Amino acid sequence: MAAQSTPVFDGIIDTIEQQLTARDLHALTHTLAPLAPADILPLFDRLSLRKRAIVFRLLSKECALQVFESLDPELQSDLFAGLHDADVAHLFAELDPDDRARLLEELPASLANRLLRGLPEQDRLVTATILGYPQGSTGRRMTTECVTTRVGLTVEQSLARVHAGLDTAETVYTIPVLDAGRQVVGVVSLRDLLGAAATAPVESCMQSAHTAEAVEPAEGAARRCADLALLALPVVDSEHRLVGMLTIDDAVRVLEREENEDTARQGGTEPLRRPYLSTPVRTIVRSRVVWLLVLAIGATLTVQVLSVFESTLEQVTVLALFVPLLIGTGGNTGNQAATTVTRALALGDVRPKDVVRVLSRELRTGAMLGLLLGGLGFTIASLIYAPNIGAVIGLTLLAVCTLAAAVGGCMPLLARAVRVDPAVFSNPFISTFVDATGLIVYFMIAKAILQL
Repeated sequence: MAAQSTPVFDGIIDTIEQQLTARDLHALTHTLAPLAPADILPLFDRLSLRKRAIVFRLLSKECALQVFESLDPELQSDLFAGLHDADVAHLFAELDPDDRARLLEELPASLANRLLRGLPEQDRLVTATILGYPQGSTGRRMTTECVTTRVGLTVEQSLARVHAGLDTAETVYTIPVLDAGRQVVGVVSLRDLLGAAATAPVESCMQSAHTAEAVEPAEGAARRCADLALLALPVVDSEHRLVGMLTIDDAVRVLEREENEDTARQGGTEPLRRPYLSTPVRTIVRSRVVWLLVLAIGATLTVQVLSVFESTLEQVTVLALFVPLLIGTGGNTGNQAATTVTRALALGDVRPKDVVRVLSRELRTGAMLGLLLGGLGFTIASLIYAPNIGAVIGLTLLAVCTLAAAVGGCMPLLARAVRVDPAVFSNPFISTFVDATGLIVYFMIAKAILQL
């Protein structure tokens, strides 16, 4: 991936785009031939749907399959629209069951049903099993193609099972150990099997197993897999029977997607499901306009507050000069707290029932920040204007920082408690709320100190 940022690689991308524009397919074929699949993937993030299909058709069969398997489901779905039915059916059949199920979520229902009917019966049943789990669950992200061993088998017999499953299993590095009822009693690594005596029982090198339930949210299982540095996590049903494995590559993909969604929503926009240059402008507009309308309506609260205290501003016009400073400081303080707590929620560091502890910490944090900023604001405003104006600014910064940190820290916990995405509740709404309440605090302090 490092080559993507080099001038040489950028030159190759420019050459390919020029050849596509000139429709010089002969030259384009020669340019693509020496490139590895990892080198071609960045092209699909930049090209239009039509050009993407052209490039894909010019790839060798093996390279095309590797590129297709590495694409996000949204891009796979887009690519299907530019390929012939026979190509689509072949690519779909070559996917692993979990990747196939993820792609079906993005396809139109008519095409999805047609592709499912074209699969061999065994592949169709496996795919249908994965699709039977709730959307967003671990069951939707697991692979059912894994090697297992059983209690009572020797190391030699277990290794024979590994060899037998090499062609079909997605992972063989972590091997679940099952009892007669297919319940997971432990796991054994391929490394430990290779290092043990052939006649030793598999239990002698077995370790306790961390597992995930098939119906639990995929983000939680993926986080656990990453935190424990596991290559794969056994996935079980309600009776602790093995149903599949969540591999580390799928876990990383889940976490990356969740991170992208949180980042987008904290910035007041819906996440783009496709790379930026491959996303239609109308889709980008739709992802932003709803949030802008919500924030515009929320901003009317600030306008109403200003209108209520219009007479105060007329008496001491200098107060108007500090409104942007106070609004910006309050919004930034709240956003910082919300981002920190949202991240802590995602990592499992805090839970909704920790709201009192979080509130206490954020009140103290906000107060300390307010003292620092307020002291600076008091000094500057006193030197430029008057000590009483400095006192208003200093006390307001203290109050606003404390309030904003408390609200920003508690809002994500409240969102999680009512089963709403914490990122949705955070930055945009916090900014609007703190703007309005901060101005009320500002003018109330000003009226008390300046006796207006």
